[in-house]
Amino acid sequence: MSMRGISLLYNSAKSNRLWQPAVRAMSTTSFARGIFLGELREQEIFPYPEVLTADQKETISMMMDAGHAFFQNTNDAAANDTNEKIPEEQLDEMKDLGMYGLMVPEEYGGMELTNTMYAKFGELTGVYDLGLGIHTGAHQSIGYKGILLYGTPEQKEKYLPSLASGEVFACFCLTEPSSGSDASSIKTRAVLNEAGTHYVLNGAKIWISNGGIAEIFTVFAQTPVVDAKTGETKDKITAFIVERSFGGVTHGPPEKKMGIKCSNTAEVYYENVEVPVENVLGEIGGGFKVAMNILNNGRFGMGACLTGTMRMLIEKSVDHANNRKQFVSNLREYQGIQQKIAMMNLLCYANESMAYMLCGNMDRGAPEYQLEAAMSKIFASQAAWDVCDETIQILGGAGFMKDVGIERWMRDLRIFRIFEGTNDILKLFVALNGVQEVGKLFKKQGNMSTAIGILQKKFLGGGMRALKTKVHADLNGSVKMLQEDITKFHVATAEQVMKYKKGIIEQQVVLNRVADSAILLQSMAAVISRANLAAEKGDLSELALANAWCGESHQRITQLVADLQNPALTKVDQATLNVGKMSLDSNGYLAKSPVS
Repeated sequence: MSMRGISLLYNSAKSNRLWQPAVRAMSTTSFARGIFLGELREQEIFPYPEVLTADQKETISMMMDAGHAFFQNTNDAAANDTNEKIPEEQLDEMKDLGMYGLMVPEEYGGMELTNTMYAKFGELTGVYDLGLGIHTGAHQSIGYKGILLYGTPEQKEKYLPSLASGEVFACFCLTEPSSGSDASSIKTRAVLNEAGTHYVLNGAKIWISNGGIAEIFTVFAQTPVVDAKTGETKDKITAFIVERSFGGVTHGPPEKKMGIKCSNTAEVYYENVEVPVENVLGEIGGGFKVAMNILNNGRFGMGACLTGTMRMLIEKSVDHANNRKQFVSNLREYQGIQQKIAMMNLLCYANESMAYMLCGNMDRGAPEYQLEAAMSKIFASQAAWDVCDETIQILGGAGFMKDVGIERWMRDLRIFRIFEGTNDILKLFVALNGVQEVGKLFKKQGNMSTAIGILQKKFLGGGMRALKTKVHADLNGSVKMLQEDITKFHVATAEQVMKYKKGIIEQQVVLNRVADSAILLQSMAAVISRANLAAEKGDLSELALANAWCGESHQRITQLVADLQNPALTKVDQATLNVGKMSLDSNGYLAKSPVS
């Protein structure tokens, strides 16, 4: 059965209210924010979210079967990579399968999948073709996501049907030559005409996925906005829905890229494009919020997609280790190989646990998930890279050969730590949001009272209460490590806030340690919750994975916290930073050749 047919079954059942997800409004704040305050907010992680009904599971299973058939029988990822495009006939089949409107409501011709169902289907592109996944993701995960999130009924009625069918493609246009991670510094400008009917748009965007093939563009531009209180006019970012048919929209040639080659990437230019005022997306001057929420909402799928990639790579590594003999024994007999395979499994398990906790909580109505989404993106992109690197190492020379195919995955994976917010910037986002919570605590309770509380936790222990949730006995040790690590992390982070005050925003080395610790704590919580759910159902196999990951994470967090609290390390950090500054000042490598 085609996915379009499955969609009809899905929507038919939904209309009869046979299997609507039990959505509850979650009033509490995020688990990730809580750890910065020394709190283990178990209501945010227990029980591990199970948001799909039996009928939904059956539907996504049928979709997965149809997707596997498409990728195995129609899609040729190697050819797509070599030719740097997806064949037209394949695009037509993808349209017929409904792959361009997975989360669009039924009334607009889409499949109206939940976040969890969308994420699960996204694993397929991770298994088979990341470049194709970027093409479809750029279209629906961010390209027209703004219309889904902020569009008026009229905008949705006008645009979503043709976007969901794949009749036209969409793209997300934010990045410019002078602004990458600093989205607020964009130069593209839109000015209201004298008649007040259209905005005149001028500017250029770079590295736009689907930019050369899209007909609908979500464009962000500076607009003059009058402050209602002061009467002063200031530039603020506004989001627009722009059609190529408006005229004045052109694009450059497809970019030559390291990886994801079959996805179209191009510069897009806007010259005196007249955009009707009814095509403002969201509020005038509210475009930065629109952009950030589109990216936050779109990040949840990356962890699931790269779970598919990691699972596939682990299978290739295990198959090679089980069958390849070196020095009389199979590779599997060597501890070095066992350790690599173990860590690949642990990374995949932690990533998968975080990804599906995130999208499950989104489906349950969690009001806040920005930090969790950023953490998931950071972790997934780094973990997938590490797993791919180790796969090549295990396969040895064979892994380096083009025909084996792993090199394509490595080229494709490299972009994931860069786009949709570079990992470097997202780490600062995580850390600064967290230390802001600590700052609020100081403001609320007073500096002295808060400092005394922190000192008590540091020298007398955290005193964290026992969990209300009963976890499997084999997980008690991991729960204890998580509780202790949250307390230690809170103390160390609060000490940095006291030490640097507002100047902490400049201490990026410190903030990176804070973010790395927070991400590991989030991952520990996710695996404990997931393994506990599995154990409650009689599956004890995941206990070993959860406990091993928590043990690994505990060691790393202990070192990171020690580094944060080690005053001597500040001098080491400064010495390292000085080398970097010296190299920058000299425009290159500092040392002369020893053979000069």
